[in-house]
Amino acid sequence: MKLIFAGTPEFAAQALASIIAAGHQVAMVLTQPDRPAGRGMSLQPSPVKKLAMEHGIEVFQPTTLKDPEAQARVAAVGAEVMVVAAYGLILPQAVLDLPHFGCINIHASLLPRWRGAAPIQRALLAGDHETGVCIMQMEAGLDTGPVLLRGAFPIESSDTTATLHDRLAALGGELVVQALAGLPLPAQPQPVDGVTYAHKIEKAEAVIDWCRTSAELDRHIRAFNPFPGGQATFGGAVVKVWAAKPVDGKGEPGQILALDKHAVVVACGEGALALSELQKAGGKRLPVQQFLAGHPLQVGDRFDLPA
Repeated sequence: MKLIFAGTPEFAAQALASIIAAGHQVAMVLTQPDRPAGRGMSLQPSPVKKLAMEHGIEVFQPTTLKDPEAQARVAAVGAEVMVVAAYGLILPQAVLDLPHFGCINIHASLLPRWRGAAPIQRALLAGDHETGVCIMQMEAGLDTGPVLLRGAFPIESSDTTATLHDRLAALGGELVVQALAGLPLPAQPQPVDGVTYAHKIEKAEAVIDWCRTSAELDRHIRAFNPFPGGQATFGGAVVKVWAAKPVDGKGEPGQILALDKHAVVVACGEGALALSELQKAGGKRLPVQQFLAGHPLQVGDRFDLPA
């Protein structure tokens, strides 16, 4: 099938790789303009652009698709369908209407739950027991279109945003290949009940409030791994918490109840957290034993509470 693929990050690149491997003709790739990154802040291509260039696929990087010239370039491809995955630009109705089979989106949630930008993090923060991927027929609303295919799996107690991302990306690649092979597919409208929105993650949300329960903070830390990292402060200095698990314990929120080479146990509003991987500002992520060698903590010390 002749198609256009629109996407930007690694999640989308995995879907593109699956489509290429399935033998479809990817006539054009749309992706975000190159962004500055790294220590030198030099312009870097997106993961999707890198993969497209490796396969000799035409890459188009408009700053908007509302421009008639950009729309004309997309129309000239004559694609049967456009596949969209974490692209980052709004597709106006004129673009949605171009392909014969319209535009289909790979969305990393079980719609209508978690429409929007950060479905993986929001599912973890909320304590959802399962997540999945929906292949959706796109329309003008934000993730409101009817669902063509869906797949689900449980969220494990050890899952982070990183691990869920990888499993969801793999599932998205499988489902979109199935969808392309079956077009046109029956479309199931999303139910009115159960709609939630996965608003974009802000760095300020990563701050750890030790007055919350250990179960909530466990999800918090896993949701913000790998970005931006659960952020605690000790003596005014930032300490990122990358790994922890709920344990029994009682004390003033933020108080260190116990520590050894395996964990620093910190009291929460209810229960306690055993922290096992920490990072000081400007340092590396370290297991507790190595962290304590350079940053001694003591039982009775207390992490700062948010202002």
